[in-house]
Amino acid sequence: MRGEPSCPKCGGRVRAPGLFADSWQCDVHGTVYPLQPVVPPSVEALGVVVNRSQVPVWMPWPLPVGWLFSGVAAAGDDRSGGRATAVSCSGPGPLGGPGELMLVAEELGVGLGARFAGIDGPDPGPNMCVNKPPHAKVLAAGRPTPLWHVNGAPEDRVVFAGEARGLWLWAIVWPEQTGLLMYDELVLTDLRDAGAEVDLLPCGALAQRLLT
Repeated sequence: MRGEPSCPKCGGRVRAPGLFADSWQCDVHGTVYPLQPVVPPSVEALGVVVNRSQVPVWMPWPLPVGWLFSGVAAAGDDRSGGRATAVSCSGPGPLGGPGELMLVAEELGVGLGARFAGIDGPDPGPNMCVNKPPHAKVLAAGRPTPLWHVNGAPEDRVVFAGEARGLWLWAIVWPEQTGLLMYDELVLTDLRDAGAEVDLLPCGALAQRLLT
């Protein structure tokens, strides 16, 4: 498990602010918001991310039957706050077998969603056909939110993206057939607005994809 911040776009090492730069630096991508080390899923770990985040921390709520919270990642530091969050949940897929859903909220240009989606980043826009009807809809913080397929992702997953609360919302689903979940109009809650119910969140094993 990584014990130090990394680049949200490529996972490479980053240099902390110092004499020559007042921001975190990646040798490949320049100035970035650092991806903080991922820790095993727990209500406490989630609370740390929620309390620091400047962007939504989206989670299906209630979780689909049999699904568990399986980890959270955030890009940002103590000075900037969280500028991107990724929440992973896992459980039985609609057609059987295990499934995984990752929800990413981020500011323009952070690049965390594109990294987990497996596409060239940093943003989904060039790979979305927004001139066509949306492929799925979710209810995000009470607002109907259209999502479009993001082209160019590896065949082992399906990727949707749209805009919620003025920021990118990515939904990345493994394997591809588990993407049927997205056609049930999932209800997403920004955990920054959630109450004590979060203390009852069922936690599973850490999603290894958060470490890639």
